[in-house]
Amino acid sequence: MFERQWVVEHDAMGVRVLQPDGAQQAIGWGEMLIVAIETNDSGPWGADVWWVFEDGLARVAYPQGATGDAGMLEVLQARLPGFNDAMVIEAMGCTDNARFVCWTRATLASGDPM
Repeated sequence: MFERQWVVEHDAMGVRVLQPDGAQQAIGWGEMLIVAIETNDSGPWGADVWWVFEDGLARVAYPQGATGDAGMLEVLQARLPGFNDAMVIEAMGCTDNARFVCWTRATLASGDPM
């Protein structure tokens, strides 16, 4: 299974993704501006759901089903105030090419750092 070849990890600093080719991507919680889910029409044969983290300059992404993905939703819900669960539900039911923004830094009620 292609998705399991990707590894996603998190700690107090942020999220790290290890790609099948050995490349590594990382983004800090404090730099994160957007969390989105991007879907495509490649399923069920391709990776059709991708988690995307953006900091304004770079994107860190991994496919749903990656090693370590199982607990990430709960981590995001706990770490990111205002995380939009309704967007996750909508994304999981989508089979088209689409983007669902689940959280933005702008959704924070105040300017307090996380």
